[in-house]
Amino acid sequence: MQLKLAALWTSVMFLYIYVDYFALYMPGKLERIQVGKVFVFDITQGFLMFALTSVTIPALMISVSVVLPAKANRLSNIIIAAVFIPYTLFNLAGDAWRHMVFGAVVEVVLLGLIMHYAWKWPVVSKLELSK
Repeated sequence: MQLKLAALWTSVMFLYIYVDYFALYMPGKLERIQVGKVFVFDITQGFLMFALTSVTIPALMISVSVVLPAKANRLSNIIIAAVFIPYTLFNLAGDAWRHMVFGAVVEVVLLGLIMHYAWKWPVVSKLELSK
């Protein structure tokens, strides 16, 4: 189960990064970035820190899914995936091109699978194992 979750988070990360990367090819995007704007937000240290944090969390979930004990692993995967579904959809606000919508749909499906697998994960207690 841990490897399934880590693989799903890895796929989410690739999509997350590449959707943003391909958005740079949209006409006018680089010019807006050069004048310090992303969507309606000013590019500041705070904005960049938030952006890095938003990428760091799912990136760390790849490792967390492998190293955390089952109970904490299950809970963290459900919570983080649930939080990232609306966040992923928020990223479609504004000028969303087809590649962005496609990427978001696939990301939401993957996050849903993460929640499903984590929810269905049979967490066996040490007491049950000793019987």
